[in-house]
Amino acid sequence: MEEPIITGVAGDLSEAKITVAGVPDVPGKAAEIFTIVAKTGANIDMIVQNISAASTGLTDISFTLPKVEGEKVLASLRAEQNAVGFDALLFDDQIGKLSVVGAGMRSSAGVSAQLFRALSDAGINIEMISTSEIRISVVTRADTLQQAMRVVHAAFELDGEAEAVVYAGTGR
Repeated sequence: MEEPIITGVAGDLSEAKITVAGVPDVPGKAAEIFTIVAKTGANIDMIVQNISAASTGLTDISFTLPKVEGEKVLASLRAEQNAVGFDALLFDDQIGKLSVVGAGMRSSAGVSAQLFRALSDAGINIEMISTSEIRISVVTRADTLQQAMRVVHAAFELDGEAEAVVYAGTGR
């Protein structure tokens, strides 16, 4: 029996995004930033670092975390801004995370292209991307997440009339 490429689509509106802007693009700065974040106990999900601008030697680092942890992380980063040497902090609590999962992704080419095309055709912008062997997650605007989930369900033919089979166990 052929394994489906994508077996599920999930959405999450409980996260926020922090961007540390104008970070000197030198070894150790990401370690400094995430050491500060780790001391707050915040759980980080997605991380993206942009390529530095050649003219400035500065980069931006964005990451997602639970909204409820945003203020304490911002306060900790602000307290160390001069020591780390970044320019600014941006906080965005109006994001949505969409994830597609499926073990069939591991051996199927074009899954990301299909996902990105479905979102593009619906006019939904992607702000961040994270991948693993069996998952692709993207960050969009919170107000587009429901539409994004609908178009992705359709793109991967998960919106049919077939009955879903759910397997559960005791975890032992």
